[in-house]
Amino acid sequence: MSLFVELGLSRAIVDALDDLGYVQPTPIQQQTIPQILSSKKDLKAFAQTGTGKTAAFSLPILEQLDTEDSSTQAIILSPTRELAIQIGNNIEDFTKYTEKIKVATVYGGANIEEQIRTLKKGAQIVIGTPGRTVDLINRKKLHLNNIQWLVLDEADEMLNMGFKEDLDHILKTTPSEKQTLLFSATFPKEVDEIAKNYLKSPVEISAGKKNSGATNVLHEYYLVSERNRYAALKRLVDINPDIYGIIFSRTRREAKDIASKLIDDGYNADALHGDLSQAQRDIVMEKFRAKHLQLLVATDVAARGLDVDELTHVINYKLPDQIELYTHRSGRTGRAGKQGVSIAIINNKEKSKLRPIEAKIGKKFIHEEVPNGREICEKQLFNLIEKVKDVQVNENQISSYLDSINEQLKHIDREELIKRFVSIEFNQFLSYYEDAEDLNGDDSKERNRNNEDFTRFYINIGKMDRLNPARLMGLINENLPKGNVEIGKIEILKSFSFFEIEKNWEDKVLKGFRNVTFEGRTVIVEVTKTPKKGRGKSDNKSFNRGKKDYGNFSGSKKKRAKRF
Repeated sequence: MSLFVELGLSRAIVDALDDLGYVQPTPIQQQTIPQILSSKKDLKAFAQTGTGKTAAFSLPILEQLDTEDSSTQAIILSPTRELAIQIGNNIEDFTKYTEKIKVATVYGGANIEEQIRTLKKGAQIVIGTPGRTVDLINRKKLHLNNIQWLVLDEADEMLNMGFKEDLDHILKTTPSEKQTLLFSATFPKEVDEIAKNYLKSPVEISAGKKNSGATNVLHEYYLVSERNRYAALKRLVDINPDIYGIIFSRTRREAKDIASKLIDDGYNADALHGDLSQAQRDIVMEKFRAKHLQLLVATDVAARGLDVDELTHVINYKLPDQIELYTHRSGRTGRAGKQGVSIAIINNKEKSKLRPIEAKIGKKFIHEEVPNGREICEKQLFNLIEKVKDVQVNENQISSYLDSINEQLKHIDREELIKRFVSIEFNQFLSYYEDAEDLNGDDSKERNRNNEDFTRFYINIGKMDRLNPARLMGLINENLPKGNVEIGKIEILKSFSFFEIEKNWEDKVLKGFRNVTFEGRTVIVEVTKTPKKGRGKSDNKSFNRGKKDYGNFSGSKKKRAKRF
């Protein structure tokens, strides 16, 4: 007997769950289903994506629907078309043995007239994206005046996507006497505001630590220079031959670029980003869900609402700005009790982003080394051998060719045959990774001091003032507000010096050095130009205060540099 029976569900629903292979309820289902069945109180529930939230809120609603009433009794809001469709399909599966329950799924990018016709026929449950739901309400084609249940699924995602006004509009059109069920993977202040405004003394349920990461996910980081980021990505894919994962990028241009490079290099990959039409997006997702693609390169916006099971890895090609986005990214793997891996490829400047993420997810990142060529070749070789061991031989199809094959190979002994067979697949890796360089560590700090990420400053003290790099760094830290500031190249000359600071600290540097003295001398700091490649210190020689030649400075006689 299925354990779902113990939660108070009917035989018809339990039989449908048995057919789907649902045996034991997940923690969120164990807590939520009895609560909704036994109480009309609003509910505020935390659960990671992939923990069975759809069944958690839909099963108790299905159990209580009035099948004789064809009006809309429940509205379920989701952030994306893909998630809405998935919820609709799941509910239809759950009602396999239940009669007279009609479900309508409404979303943008599809024919609205067809959706209107479906609503006219009657639908007790409507699943919709916020934008299309508002459109149908405004057209007076979707009526929510009789609903008993309002579900906000992935509430944090809906707010991240800018649907707050739509949610406010929808919530205001619903009756006050209803049960509102809010589900979210994270609870930023905006979600709490929604809860405060529209939920009445809600019961709180949490399947896991609020705002934390999924429990079955291992978090790793690899430290590389910027120029080696893509090369490191390829090695991480090669060391995991059976990888099935999502590579997250920050921009659509970056997603297209990464996917294009991977495809050119022979990897089974494609991209998902905002420039794709809905039809193109559907094709990519269909291939990925069917595992015809191993790697999906996606932006955070494009990946919202995706729900793909059995992902082995999530790779953060670059870390997101918002910690909540990392939680959503990593939560796409490690589902259904399986172990998943979330990888971050970072450089030195990005290392400081790990600590706040660790605090949020309640886990530590493990520093791993980018694999070398030998390790990758070894892993690929034994993966090939495992495939040979496990391959299913179709005797009927191959038997007619065996005599001819044996004749051609009879002069090759067993050991030599194995070597040649392995080499067919293996030589490409041996050749590619021969003398492969070590990608570990970020040496770009030395090589890229004078890049566009830094502002170069002149300071009017030097060796004659007993200034050295250590004392200059101390002076900088003393006069800047607390924070992780990256100090670039330092040049100590006789009577003046130069130093570099991250661009976003420029105003703080100028403000911080007002009224500063060093060894009894008033300190003057000004912004100056970064010397062009190849000119090196010769640029410094062109600086001559007496002749009013500001050489490297961003100003000139007519337009002076920033100064105090």
